[in-house]
Amino acid sequence: MRLRCDRISIHCILLSMKYNQVTIKDIARELGISPSTVSRALKDHPDISPETKKAVNELADKLNYQPNIVALSLRQSKTNTIGVIIPELVHFFFSTVISGIEDVAYSAGYNVIITQSNESLQREKTDIKALFNSRVDGMLISVSRETSNFDHIDNILAKGVPMVFFDRVYENSNSSRIIVDDLSGAKEATLHLIEQGCKRIAHLEGPPNLEITKQRLEGYKQALQEHNIPIDPSLIVACPLGTIEEGKKATEILLAMDEKPDAIFATNDPAAMGSMQAIKEAGLKIPQDIAIVGFSNWFFTALLDPPLTSVDQPGFEMGQEAAKLLIRQIEVKSKNHDVELQPETKVLKTRLIVRDSSLKKGKKK
Repeated sequence: MRLRCDRISIHCILLSMKYNQVTIKDIARELGISPSTVSRALKDHPDISPETKKAVNELADKLNYQPNIVALSLRQSKTNTIGVIIPELVHFFFSTVISGIEDVAYSAGYNVIITQSNESLQREKTDIKALFNSRVDGMLISVSRETSNFDHIDNILAKGVPMVFFDRVYENSNSSRIIVDDLSGAKEATLHLIEQGCKRIAHLEGPPNLEITKQRLEGYKQALQEHNIPIDPSLIVACPLGTIEEGKKATEILLAMDEKPDAIFATNDPAAMGSMQAIKEAGLKIPQDIAIVGFSNWFFTALLDPPLTSVDQPGFEMGQEAAKLLIRQIEVKSKNHDVELQPETKVLKTRLIVRDSSLKKGKKK
């Protein structure tokens, strides 16, 4: 069989398909063979000759042929695509989580669709609906700080879509989660400040509805209680947005007290950075007057003056573990649609990175 294909016909088909996806029928028409032969050639079927396979694959590459994912999913009930919803793309921690997700997903033959809620409940609802309508095989979700009602998530879970929550999770007995030990991380940070001789340790508290906020507050309180330091509610200042600006304003409230704090444990690094700005503008020194510890270990923490002590979260590992768990659930579900997935929870350890912002005694761990 002589295959028909020339430059002029390829150019014509490219023009005609400018705004439409190239199909198997287009390739078949250009080569003068049947669509079924093209389909089998693309799948490397043994009944198709090497010459035909070569011609089909070369033309498919030239025409930038892509399989119709929707059509495939309707036939196979699987798209090999997972959806990811994160609160913010610019957040350093979440960017490392995404790297971990992609590392595992692409190795396992899955594509990744990433969306951001931008800390909006309404955007989160829209993203979940869009991912569901795109027929993703499963979703990885870190909820927005506005999310306190989970009906939109329950609706998708009820449809049997595998979901794994990471970092900011849905506290539901039927949901799978990958989290870090926020309580232990916050406790270690506060204990470190106590070891430095600090007695009036303030805490910049994150979004009140998030479990990570509750865990970090609890870790802070436990450290104080273990050393018989009274918990002073006036030293716990709300910082729900966790921004540099908000951290600065929260610290200005603390600095206006008659008896100022001698240390601050912030819910995250941007808030801690805002604290540092406020302290410097007040003419005070870090850590001599006020020691500072943040949470997350953003990339800029080591570049600050002084470098910021922070609790390191294993973002890349969290992404890897979340993707592994979701893909495992997807594979189980693809073999038996009626199977009820068993929820799993994995807790990752944190690590305190001690830098100059907290070293009143001048020695590192």
